[in-house]
Amino acid sequence: MDVTLKEVENRKELKKFIFLPAHIHHDHPGWVPPIYMDEWQYFNPKKNKAFSYSETTRVLAYRGNQIVGRVMGIINNRYNEFKQVKLARFGYLEALEDEEVVRALLQHVEDWARAHGMDRIVGPYGFTDQDPEGFLIEGFDAPVTIPGYYNFEWLPVMVEAQGYEKDIDYVVYKVDIPKEEPEFYHKIYDRVMKKGDFKLIEIRNRKGIKPWVEPVLTLMNECYSSSGIYGYTPLEEQEMKDLGKRYMLLLDPRFLKAITKDGEVVAFVIGMPNLVEGIRKAKGRLFPLGIFKIMRAAKKTDQLDLLLGAIKEEYRGRGLDVLMGVKIFAAARKAGMTVMDSHHEMETNLKVRAEMEKLGGVVYKRFRVYKKSLI
Repeated sequence: MDVTLKEVENRKELKKFIFLPAHIHHDHPGWVPPIYMDEWQYFNPKKNKAFSYSETTRVLAYRGNQIVGRVMGIINNRYNEFKQVKLARFGYLEALEDEEVVRALLQHVEDWARAHGMDRIVGPYGFTDQDPEGFLIEGFDAPVTIPGYYNFEWLPVMVEAQGYEKDIDYVVYKVDIPKEEPEFYHKIYDRVMKKGDFKLIEIRNRKGIKPWVEPVLTLMNECYSSSGIYGYTPLEEQEMKDLGKRYMLLLDPRFLKAITKDGEVVAFVIGMPNLVEGIRKAKGRLFPLGIFKIMRAAKKTDQLDLLLGAIKEEYRGRGLDVLMGVKIFAAARKAGMTVMDSHHEMETNLKVRAEMEKLGGVVYKRFRVYKKSLI
């Protein structure tokens, strides 16, 4: 039977779109379900502000009456205006192992993007760099983290067969948490603390997180925009609040560190216990009991996952990364953790990569974002 495509037009079809990956990956040992409460909000134009400045298409692929794939096309107009480009994105591509299905889904997004005047497409990529990005191409036997793709090995191969080529790779480091930091770390830490210019913020409880969300994300906006982070679009105030809400239930104050100078946040790092086993046991549902399964798993994991971090440009090279690193490693050791996942690092970010390697980190996963000309 031929492949036919159907645009998602109502809640019933959106439900099929959201839950299709669970069917495709039902016997895939590495896959972890998303948190479905987040999925319903993310794909809802009334809940996700990114829809207000983006063009989108969401389609399901069928063979007869069977759903065999899905994809989302995105044109982030704000990003395009910010960068002066005509760029489309494909994301959330899922399919059975069927090259004809993959071809039909990608062709749909490409034709749709051309009709909107775009001259290039990249993916997999969401609205922003806070969404899942890049297909896993190395490290399929490694434990997964969230947020991120965990695809079958054949999917990037099929995408490449449609004329896509590498745009950028992200590398992920595995770092053994040291029983104690190197001596030079302590020297830097002591020197920075003695100067007294900076104040280290350690949040004691979950209630203490909320006041820091907006200042931290404001600094992220500033740093990521000026540093040329791949695909980054500055967040508006409401988007910062939405991002904070998205992770609030899962954040652990022990692994949130910030530094202020004269009352202004000038550096931060956010980590969290690896929640994969808890999310699996909860089957992606927080309520009514899933959140307790996730929290129990967080107490048992031996892995710390880094999520975000930034230092204000004028204070880089002053030891603030060491200041936060000493504290977050100490918290991880106290929690019984032995390894840290660096999350995505752009392969071109040589400074951060050098820091990871200085700590003995090794690349154990690699993700790739693809590109294709539409001209």
